[in-house]
Amino acid sequence: MSRWVFEPGHTAAEFCVRHMMVTYVRGHFKDVHGTLEFDPEAPAVSGVEAVIDARGLWSGEPDRDTHLRGPDFLDVERFPEITFRGRQVRLAGANEAVVVGDLTLRGVTRSVDLHVRYLGQWQTPWWKDGVDTGPKTRAGFLATARINRHDFGVSWNSALDRGGVVVGDDVTVTIDAEAILQS
Repeated sequence: MSRWVFEPGHTAAEFCVRHMMVTYVRGHFKDVHGTLEFDPEAPAVSGVEAVIDARGLWSGEPDRDTHLRGPDFLDVERFPEITFRGRQVRLAGANEAVVVGDLTLRGVTRSVDLHVRYLGQWQTPWWKDGVDTGPKTRAGFLATARINRHDFGVSWNSALDRGGVVVGDDVTVTIDAEAILQS
């Protein structure tokens, strides 16, 4: 089985949640690290471990970011990392699978289905100190999951007129991952 490492400069996670009953808010994490055991010829025996630095959350609005990092939401002072560990793989198509794993958020761990699409691999340059020391083999993946934030103790909300709420319950998570084959 080949071992891959996520390239943090080209790997990111995003969340999307309903806001004020009329639109969606997205937040981004760029500090994503992890490893992947993966062989495109035998994807059913794959495994993944990923760590997101929750302190790096960015939604484009500084006051909102402070609130999201605080105790009402991610509580990054107490829980600076979000982790996912998956070992159970169900193939769902030629380049698609569902990876069942443990998502830990705010110190709460729940089983989550991560829907993964393998985007392929390519030999690429590898620049170090201005010199191409490649080639390196890179592979791309797009993964999504839907979680209920209350399952992880993220339950802050505020009521709106006519029965609405500020924050929706369902959160869509999207991960764009670029992995480098380790030699």
